[in-house]
Amino acid sequence: MYKNLIKRFIDFTFSFLGLLILSPIFIIVTIGLYFANNGKPFFFQARPGLKEKKFNIIKFKTMNDKKDKDGNLLSDAERLTPIGAFVRKTSLDELPQLINVLKGDMSLIGPRPLLPQYLPLYNEKQKLRHNVRPGITGWAQVNGRNAISWEKKFELDVWYVDNISLILDIKIYFLTIKKVIIREGISQEGQATMEGFNGKN
Repeated sequence: MYKNLIKRFIDFTFSFLGLLILSPIFIIVTIGLYFANNGKPFFFQARPGLKEKKFNIIKFKTMNDKKDKDGNLLSDAERLTPIGAFVRKTSLDELPQLINVLKGDMSLIGPRPLLPQYLPLYNEKQKLRHNVRPGITGWAQVNGRNAISWEKKFELDVWYVDNISLILDIKIYFLTIKKVIIREGISQEGQATMEGFNGKN
């Protein structure tokens, strides 16, 4: 009942209210990133969602598109703009995903939607993370985020799918607020974000 009906009602209601209440911040960040990223404040990318159905995730664009002399993009750390670093540290880069939640592509809470190219790399157990809508935050995010290994992250995602409940979602919600305040687990050691998944655990 909760997983298939109540959760979606909560997602729609709170994403709508969230966009309404946070619209001033949304507008200010959009303007700031517009100038920092040469007129490109948003980042769109295909991600697999429920049952691996693909959708376009919307995030604030925290990195510019600067390239080296050979035309290759610079590293994430080199392309991360000052305002982008602030937006990422405060997790404001996730704010536009409320639009994805409103549309039904995502949930407020669930496994993070990853890159489509990772799909063939998952083992059978890891694929279970796609049995629910992906979320803006999730069990793995409040238990390490980018500071834990891919193996541990997928383990936490599957545990969430098997134990999804209103009480667990409320717990994740408050733990997320705590993580944002103390800015914990945003980056993997030595990285601006986290190294890509290559199928090796």
